Amino acid sequence: MNRDRINAQFYRVVLLEDHLLSASAAPWQRFECSAYTRHETMIALTVNGKTHALGLDPETPLLWALRDHLGLLGTKYGCGVGRCGICTVLIDGEPNHACMVPLARVGARIVTTIEGLPADHPVKQAWIAEQVPQCGYCQPGQILAATALLARHPHPSRAEINDAMSSVYCRCGTYPRICRAIERASGQDDSTPAVTASRMPLLLPFSELKDAVALNDWVRILPNGEIVLIIDRSEMGQGATTALATLLAEELEVDLDQVRVSFAPVDPVYNNRLWGEQFTGGSSAVRGEWEWLRQQGAYARVMLCAAAAKRFSVKLDECQAHRGEVLHPPSGKRASYGALAPAAAKLKPPKSVTLKNAEDFRLVGKALPRIEIPDMVEGRATYGLDVRLPGMLTASVLRCPVFGGRIAHVDDVATRAIPGVRNVIEIDAGAAVVADDAWSALRGREALRVRWHEGANAVLDNEKLRASLTAAFGKKGKTVRDDGKAERILKTAARVVEAQYETPYLAHATLEPMNCVAQVRAERCDVWVGTQSQVDTQKTAAKLTGLARGKVHVHTLYLGGGFGRRLETDFVADAVQLAKRAGAPVRVIWTRADDMQHDKYRPAHAARLRAALADDGLPKALVLDIAGPDLALDGINLPYAIANVRETHHEVESPIPTGPWRSVGASNNAFVIEGFIDELACAAGRDPLAFRLDLLRDRPRHQAVLELAATKSGWGTPLPAGHGRGIAAYHSFGSVVAQITEVAVTPERQIRVARVVCAIDCGSVVNPDTVRAQIEGGIILGLSAALMEEVRIERGRVLQSSFADYPILSLRDTPDIEVHILPSTDKPGGVGEPGVPVIAPAVANAVFAATGRRLRRLPLRL
Repeated sequence: MNRDRINAQFYRVVLLEDHLLSASAAPWQRFECSAYTRHETMIALTVNGKTHALGLDPETPLLWALRDHLGLLGTKYGCGVGRCGICTVLIDGEPNHACMVPLARVGARIVTTIEGLPADHPVKQAWIAEQVPQCGYCQPGQILAATALLARHPHPSRAEINDAMSSVYCRCGTYPRICRAIERASGQDDSTPAVTASRMPLLLPFSELKDAVALNDWVRILPNGEIVLIIDRSEMGQGATTALATLLAEELEVDLDQVRVSFAPVDPVYNNRLWGEQFTGGSSAVRGEWEWLRQQGAYARVMLCAAAAKRFSVKLDECQAHRGEVLHPPSGKRASYGALAPAAAKLKPPKSVTLKNAEDFRLVGKALPRIEIPDMVEGRATYGLDVRLPGMLTASVLRCPVFGGRIAHVDDVATRAIPGVRNVIEIDAGAAVVADDAWSALRGREALRVRWHEGANAVLDNEKLRASLTAAFGKKGKTVRDDGKAERILKTAARVVEAQYETPYLAHATLEPMNCVAQVRAERCDVWVGTQSQVDTQKTAAKLTGLARGKVHVHTLYLGGGFGRRLETDFVADAVQLAKRAGAPVRVIWTRADDMQHDKYRPAHAARLRAALADDGLPKALVLDIAGPDLALDGINLPYAIANVRETHHEVESPIPTGPWRSVGASNNAFVIEGFIDELACAAGRDPLAFRLDLLRDRPRHQAVLELAATKSGWGTPLPAGHGRGIAAYHSFGSVVAQITEVAVTPERQIRVARVVCAIDCGSVVNPDTVRAQIEGGIILGLSAALMEEVRIERGRVLQSSFADYPILSLRDTPDIEVHILPSTDKPGGVGEPGVPVIAPAVANAVFAATGRRLRRLPLRL
């Protein structure tokens, strides 16, 4: 077999023939669409030891044959152009991007997908032992790439791991755990105790709980005694499913593997207890449910004990709940929760319950295995793109490349000639091709010829947008803090430090592109979607169908990454409009280019800072001006003891669509504040750590994380030439995080981050392993943004279309990461987002320490 390697510098993915496509071209871009005729033929395809006869076009990518025709949904769609690697399968044991391999090139070779690896395969077992997945979407591709690596190199070096695994991206940042899992599977490192996977309680659709007995809105009990927790949050890799199940199980006195989960329907009772409405974001799952879910478990436990006392004819205080049963020790009588549930449901809940003290916790605070990980490892977890319904059609929408543009004219003659295409429908978002399957829809979309009214935004570019932010400083803003006499002091100060910082637009770049399935009937609309906002999904569908909100049923699925992007509902609108017009269930698939070019971006912003230093070098006045869209004026935390502070916001409406991005405004403003504090330390001739500690004398949580990170990092010890350490700390989402980075600057002036030491005070911890995983992932996503990411706009359109021109951090770019958790019994803080804001300033400060050059604009460039 003749094998070419795609982009050997970055990838180790083996293709089957010399003349296959380059990684920069999608398979449906092979031929002129107007001349395309699909020639179906019977193709014998051997997958996972079984041979299938498929009547398909030989040019159909293997990916879509596996997913749409064989129902093997473990192989995921991520980009369609061979860059993200999450569609990796094995062909004769070699890793291949399934989106790039046409069926004609497979021939008699044997294809192995994640479903073809046995459950006891050492790589799968290592993935569970190291608790690798977060959202899980990329993990089937990761596991198969690791399997091929270990077949070639049974004891791979770290360089060989980097080389092989950097061809598969993970936006959640599971790279450190992937390395550990590969080393464990190879027998090189089993020093950490293996995590024994709990029996996976498969996710239960809410509609299938008719036989379950409800003790309250959160707790249902099946006849077999299994507990069902109604989850009022979405699961996008943050571990909310397991964390919330742990809170319930703790007070209900059951083991975690006795709890099954079901995502809640849309109902005000499931509103976010911190922010209102039913949505997931702001690191609010555990913070919002910390006491509430424990109370619901305790209420249910008392009701079950009361039912048992009545059955046993004994006193309530003589009964004990123990791992799914109620016991009466004096008589030896016992009854299962399943047997007691019908009687318990008829009882009134107690007026109050007493919750356990922290020292009595049996589950909370322990590194328990996430209950959803085995399904992710097996490729069984159901994401939006995995939904299949009888008679379902697939659609792809061609959108105006310029923000705010609209259709002028559609020529769909060539599209309608493509076999499998059913219709071309104009909707609010653009021109949609509706077809029998994904390959036909994508192929048909490439054949569309659309003329656009581009509108007023066609003149926009990065420099114009940047200039609009800077210009805002010359206009009156909104003063949000005015302590003392900052401006007056600055006018007469002998020592003034000034700086301007800037951050760019960023894409979310979730590895699962946006998608949605909708079915619209006369009296009912059903939506299957990975969403962060069930309420907004329901509102959008109700508005478009004209149905009452109660007639819209939202079926929440796992999210292949969220990061704030799936708080939006533009992809929901696509599916609902098309299902209504088509009269059939419709699955809408966004391409990677759609995802990059039609995102709701993290807003760009600019900040100007001026500070006056006193004779002792400490700042006596600070003026902070921030310009940007509303979301960029959020997340500002200035904990330092400065007597005179003036903070002014200049809101600049963005013509580029913006939305929440992981850690929201804190991701912009921590870079500004922590970078400038470092500049003040330098101007004062002070050590950056000691300078901060002086200014944080009234902030014990900040001091504690800084001191812990400094101790663990070896702050102050010598480093080689060209290396530097940087420090930053920030409070966001109820937690305080400090990070110290070690950076090396290469002779080519490239920034290489070698090590990150992080300390976090997040209050009480439900699962310390999940905390570490989330902080690792936040650091990696934040580092990717700090070093690589920036949305480039020209003529009103985003230029980037894939990970080829919007690169994100790969495994080989990932530093060593240590996470240290401060013990606490305070109420929990967030963990999914607080790790993100700190990394950019910590790296920028380390670059200054290494080079003497201050970087005030992201991404960081020397």
